[in-house]
Amino acid sequence: MRIVLVGYMGSGKSTAGKKLASKLGFSFLDTDLLIEEEYKISISNFFEKYGEDVFRRIERNILKEALLNENVVISTGGGTPCILDNMALINKSSFSVYIKMHINSIENRLMNSKKPRPLIKDISQADLRSFIEKQIFEREKYYNQANLIIKGENIDINSIMEALRI
Repeated sequence: MRIVLVGYMGSGKSTAGKKLASKLGFSFLDTDLLIEEEYKISISNFFEKYGEDVFRRIERNILKEALLNENVVISTGGGTPCILDNMALINKSSFSVYIKMHINSIENRLMNSKKPRPLIKDISQADLRSFIEKQIFEREKYYNQANLIIKGENIDINSIMEALRI
């Protein structure tokens, strides 16, 4: 079984994914970490050096490789499901979960994040909310294709397991 977590940056995909994988006795893969390990460069530096188009091509290949694993929980980057037919690929080969968070929660998390986020590094705090709103509006049509949509604030791992009938 493969479980793929999708959602906006800062929604808690990696944290929830680690907890879910641990509870299930599955492996955990984070596509961003896989890229950083394979290319020996942070996502932020990769974006700066090679640009988003190159990143998205590599990200798709990493996703395809990750989906070859069994008994795995995969956390994707926030934009992963929105590129090419990635969401269809995810749904074809796995059970997908959209971790949906309120914009206020995302804004708060991103403003207080220690992890650099390449897509928002040049955005002022004053403009952050409108950027998030615009991106979520564009991306939600992909996220909403997930098999399960759960509230990201105070995620209940057991509710995900119940939905999976595990």
